[in-house]
Amino acid sequence: MPIIHKILEIETESGINIYNITPQIKDFLAATQIKNGQVLVFSRHTTTALAINEDEVRLLEDIKVFLCKIAPESDRYLHNDLHLRVVPEDEPMNAHSHLMAMMLTTSEIIPVVEGQLALGTWQSILFFDLDGPRKRTVFVQVTGE
Repeated sequence: MPIIHKILEIETESGINIYNITPQIKDFLAATQIKNGQVLVFSRHTTTALAINEDEVRLLEDIKVFLCKIAPESDRYLHNDLHLRVVPEDEPMNAHSHLMAMMLTTSEIIPVVEGQLALGTWQSILFFDLDGPRKRTVFVQVTGE
C-alpha cells in the first residue's frame, strides 16, 4: 500500500486567520493516483490548528470572535512572562494563541473514495493560524490503493 506525503507551505497574515486548504489537498490527492484510502492532514505548529467546517465568510468571523472569547489576548498569562525564560529575541507574547489551538485539533483524517475526498457538501479543510504573520507548514499524507 503506497504512502505518499507532501508539505504545504502557507504564508500567513497578521492576527487570527483561517485558510481553506481543501483545493491544495485535492490537487495533491489527484497527483497520487490513489483511489481508495485516507488523507492525514497534520498541523506542525503549536499556535496553528485544523478543523473541518464550512468555509463561509460570516461563520469564519464568528469562529474568530468565539476563539477570542475563550482566550483573550489581553488576559494575563504566565507564558507571556518572557523575562522569566530563555526565548529568541523575536519571541511574541502568544499564550492566547497556544490556548486557542488547544481548543481545536492538530490533525484531521479524511477518507478517500474513488479518488475523491469523502467530505460532505459544505465541509472544507480549514487551517488556522492563531499567531501570524509567519511561514507555516502543514504535513499531508495519503495512504491507500
